[in-house]
Amino acid sequence: MPAERITSTTLAAMKRRRDAIACLTCYDAAFAGLLESAGVEVLLVGDSLGMVLQGQPTTVPVKLEHMVYHSACVSRAAARSLVIADMPFLSYATADRALAAAERLMGDGGAAMVKLEGGGELAQTVARLTRFGVPVCAHLGLLPQSVHRLGGYRYQGRDDAGAARIRADALALQDAGASLLVLECVPAALAQALAGELDMPVIGIGAGSGCDGQVLVLHDMLGLLPGRSPTFSKDFAAAYGSVAAALAGYVAEVKERSFPGPGHTLY
Repeated sequence: MPAERITSTTLAAMKRRRDAIACLTCYDAAFAGLLESAGVEVLLVGDSLGMVLQGQPTTVPVKLEHMVYHSACVSRAAARSLVIADMPFLSYATADRALAAAERLMGDGGAAMVKLEGGGELAQTVARLTRFGVPVCAHLGLLPQSVHRLGGYRYQGRDDAGAARIRADALALQDAGASLLVLECVPAALAQALAGELDMPVIGIGAGSGCDGQVLVLHDMLGLLPGRSPTFSKDFAAAYGSVAAALAGYVAEVKERSFPGPGHTLY
């Protein structure tokens, strides 16, 4: 990992070099230090904390103050990694609310970028955020905050119409100023095509190995949660034997593009 702070410019250069980007969710200072030591470039303070830390059934109940608190915990310990904070449910329902939420997440929470879920309907909001100096990560495909509308956690973009919508949304968000894109639970061929077409890096989760980088929920990849992990994930702790070795193994497998393999790619 380079000595200088990783930024969106760093990630763009990594994409051009075909250097895969390793990203994991992170919610506290202790893990922030461990992930950074392992070479994880991007620490995502995800609203998944509602499910893995708070015991909520979805990410919807997560509040802005929760995200600010956990972002601050992570950012205090992250000397080099890029810290991205999720904007929680309805915190960006209007451009004014989005600006206010970004102010909290970056000012009080110390995040260097914010992430929001949604398509071209958010282009004006993204444009306004970036106009005021807020780096934005977009999120397309399966949108966890929209789980009630979607009717469950289901793969998206599996037919031609769905794939076309995701592509159009990605281009609109890039044109609006987004500098990074998370693609969740979309077919591998679609994700690879978008990674090749877009200038901004594409980080996949359940989207095959053709993306510019990968992200997983930390608790899933360490096998910390009871029950079955998502099929696209992998228990790296079971494979490598310790937390430190699991994190290093994850980074190595992402970098060599052996993860996700065929067994972690559904479509």
